[in-house]
Amino acid sequence: MKNTNLHKAKQAKNDEFYTQLSDVEKELRHYKEHFKDKIIFCNCDDPTWSAFWEYFHLNFKELGLKKLISTHYDAENPSYKLEYEGGDDNDIEVGVKTRLLQNGDFRSEECVELLKEADIVVTNPPFSLFRPYVAQLIEYDKKFIIWGNNNAITYKEFFPLIKENKVWLGYLANKTCVFRLDDSYEKYDEKITAKMNDGHKYGKVPAISTFTNLDIPKRHEKLILWKNYTPEEYPKYDNYDAINVDKVAEIPIDYDGVMGVPITFLDKYSPEQFEIVGLDRYTVPNEYLVGVRVAINGKPKYARILILEGDNL
Repeated sequence: MKNTNLHKAKQAKNDEFYTQLSDVEKELRHYKEHFKDKIIFCNCDDPTWSAFWEYFHLNFKELGLKKLISTHYDAENPSYKLEYEGGDDNDIEVGVKTRLLQNGDFRSEECVELLKEADIVVTNPPFSLFRPYVAQLIEYDKKFIIWGNNNAITYKEFFPLIKENKVWLGYLANKTCVFRLDDSYEKYDEKITAKMNDGHKYGKVPAISTFTNLDIPKRHEKLILWKNYTPEEYPKYDNYDAINVDKVAEIPIDYDGVMGVPITFLDKYSPEQFEIVGLDRYTVPNEYLVGVRVAINGKPKYARILILEGDNL
């Protein structure tokens, strides 16, 4: 195998973070009404270890699923898909296994055809491929629940979807999660690995969120506002007509202009209560990016989402 292929294989292994079943359950329990009579596609999941495959297989009848599909990625060889349409939910090895002609990459022709068949995609995609992964889901107009790094909010390709209410945060928001790592991983948490005691390596990964375009009650829950605006507590930016709000819980109830809030705001964002004006991170302006990195007394702030409160929309 050429060095370039070796590098790609190593890169793929370093991008594999296997979500635990407990974390999958915590998130997916909120979407039961969406799954009935649907074809679920886990397109970044080897069913021999995937907690997503396990969750949907064990709960196939309970959720009223129509079909479950999972595809395994192999950087070096043709791979396979596994399909399940019911019969023995408790045995997660039950399913129709079919060899693929390609390697199971979500961008391959075979996987795209499966994507077209699916109703909802649920998985933890490779973090380094988050941008093209989401772009594909949008291109094929798919419903989804996916895991990703919270900083994806600031991607110039992804933020417009947030602003236009085409994607929003799920129930997991900006949390540190424990993932099972590929066995070849050199850096791992020895204490967690010892605690798990199952022969695999584990590590903590910070700032993990779920992203979805399935409507959930959470996004319609309004944030309780209680603080009053004062110029001293909420200074204006040097280079943009907006006030700075450092804590989402302290968004003023009575300010009638644009406010800059941390990206953690999206965990509390309800489109009925707020309007997203833009993002300050990039210096090239467009209808989503305001074209400045906001600063106070010459000191730039970390990425700020610019919002208006409902009464001032």
